[in-house]
Amino acid sequence: MRRIRVAAAQMGPIQKAETREQVVARMIALMDDAAGKGADFIVYPELALTTFFPRWYHADRAEADHWFEAQMPGPQTQPLFDRAREHGMAMSFGYAELTPDGHHFNTSILVDKSGAIIGKYRKIHLPGHDEYDEERAFQHLEKRYFEPGDLGFPVWRMLGGIFGMCICNDRRWPETYRVMGLQGVEMVVLGFNTPSVNSQKGEEGIEQRMFHHRLSLQAGAYQNATWVVAVAKAGSEDGHHLMGGTMIVDPDGFIVAQLGHEDDGVLVHDCDLDATRFGKETIFDFARHRRIAHYGLITGRVGAEPPPEE
Repeated sequence: MRRIRVAAAQMGPIQKAETREQVVARMIALMDDAAGKGADFIVYPELALTTFFPRWYHADRAEADHWFEAQMPGPQTQPLFDRAREHGMAMSFGYAELTPDGHHFNTSILVDKSGAIIGKYRKIHLPGHDEYDEERAFQHLEKRYFEPGDLGFPVWRMLGGIFGMCICNDRRWPETYRVMGLQGVEMVVLGFNTPSVNSQKGEEGIEQRMFHHRLSLQAGAYQNATWVVAVAKAGSEDGHHLMGGTMIVDPDGFIVAQLGHEDDGVLVHDCDLDATRFGKETIFDFARHRRIAHYGLITGRVGAEPPPEE
């Protein structure tokens, strides 16, 4: 048995006026709680240091740069790394990254028990739009403020297992899990900030969106025989509601733990990485069963093209 005690550290809303120092203090409090429950690894949400700022439009996109981190860790986030090192706890969290050469990404990192960053992932499947859209109930401008990730879907060895990361909308795309599955991933961790209502389809509310959330996680876990740990930022941020849905899914696709509120809180669960073996050695033994000669359209075509009409 290779047991990892994972803490899914959901965060309630982060208001626009909150400082980095205030948010980091909340993250440290969650970490202390997780440490008291014996956690080895803590996972925080997407954009864990800030409000979900892509809901606001800036004609000059540089006006949004104050939401980005030019250094990680930096002076405001170093206390989080220090506390993780004190607890001997690995961690993952998401933030807005500004690179030294001026690129902007929606990023997550993987940090080992020594406090060293061992992995970085940049969100690939950016939802939303890049210009103000008056037809939407609210704006979702990730395509304006972020570039598509350029690091692919790598995995890393840590805590005796194989870990991968993705972010929010990535969870809806089967290719996300399969690329990591082809590298033997045993746990996928992801954070999300998901509006409770579809901005382009008002009748699609939290019940339908939660169904699609669970469906995506469970399918990805089952079809790749991997644990999936999904962590929300939830609640009302300056009047804009984000749904919860923090949960842990096992390699058979079953939800084994979930939080039922929208506040700061930790969901702790023991995950046996050896539980991935059965699926990987039987129905999803890729080496025996995959037929890549027939999968060319997946990477050879972007948009759907129906066959010609008779």
